Amino acid sequence: MNLIELQRALRQLRLGGMADVLETRLRQAQAEPMAPIDLVSTLVSDELTRRSDRLLERRRKLAGFRDANKTLDNFDFAFNPKMNRSLVFDLATGAFIDRREDALFLGPGGAGKSHLVQAIGQAAIGQGYKVLYRETHILLEELAEATLDGTRKQYMESVSTVALLIIDDFGMRKLPQTAAEDLLEIIMRRYERASTLLTSNRPVDDWGKMLADVAAVSAMLDRLLHHGHVLKCGPRSWRTKTAASD
Repeated sequence: MNLIELQRALRQLRLGGMADVLETRLRQAQAEPMAPIDLVSTLVSDELTRRSDRLLERRRKLAGFRDANKTLDNFDFAFNPKMNRSLVFDLATGAFIDRREDALFLGPGGAGKSHLVQAIGQAAIGQGYKVLYRETHILLEELAEATLDGTRKQYMESVSTVALLIIDDFGMRKLPQTAAEDLLEIIMRRYERASTLLTSNRPVDDWGKMLADVAAVSAMLDRLLHHGHVLKCGPRSWRTKTAASD
């Protein structure tokens, strides 16, 4: 079996990582030289790395982040120095997901809430967790569509069981009349089963009026805050500062 045939056979065995680097590794083994067991170990490591990278990429794609480049490394903590950095980095470890805890990110638009929750979501994926990111209105639109086409049960199950659900921009847009009931159902299903991050530019005291259902909002907050954290972002808005400096 020559090199091309061997590469083809490796791909048939779904060992594309090995196939892609086989020629390079064989040259390396000749140049160094490399013991047969070391060559095999290196090829296996190459395959495992490729599979890990592809799994992470699939999970990032499935998460549906609005801004896939948001990380803690490119977040400007100095802009709002009173922000609880310790809490942010603690959440980024993913330990809160193991504990089935939740967190609310509250503050004005442009204060970095969406950046932070997406960065924490990226970190969680890197640690092996499944993550789903949705802006609030998109989440409710998808649920409404699932209701119409008869797949609400399946959609609700997928939303309720993912390890980390990120609900972004709550309060930014007018929501449907069923929003309070739908959000409450999601939060109740996830309560003490999985973790939720929720961002809002509106204080929690306004939520009942905003959704026209004080009882549902109260029940939702009871569950989110029972094992939850609150991060206050702001008061300064990065977008406002940027616009003023243009």
